[in-house]
Amino acid sequence: QGQLVESGGGLVQAGGSLRLSCAASGSIIVINTMGWYRQAPGKQREMVARITRGGSTNYADSVKGRFTISRDNAKNTVYLQMNSLKPEDTAVYYCNALINWSDYWGQGTQVTVSS
Repeated sequence: QGQLVESGGGLVQAGGSLRLSCAASGSIIVINTMGWYRQAPGKQREMVARITRGGSTNYADSVKGRFTISRDNAKNTVYLQMNSLKPEDTAVYYCNALINWSDYWGQGTQVTVSS
């Protein structure tokens, strides 16, 4: 059984930066892919960025060049560095991880970008 706890959301002006963190805990044998998704009001949840255990990454086109995903396998933690934030990045951001071959989600953290 695993658990994901996110932190780092908040309110920021357009052009600013935020760093999200997500720590996994529980009876962990292995964590494979970890990622960040987001859901804006009235929209479907979408993938933002994902990273494999080996460090391979992929990003949504809308965040390429602005967001960077990274992970610390020793700490079972994934990060999302968000730079040059835009109002359209406003959403609830969810952490996702494949822990012991099962899919887990965090509770979500709000990111609001003001214009």
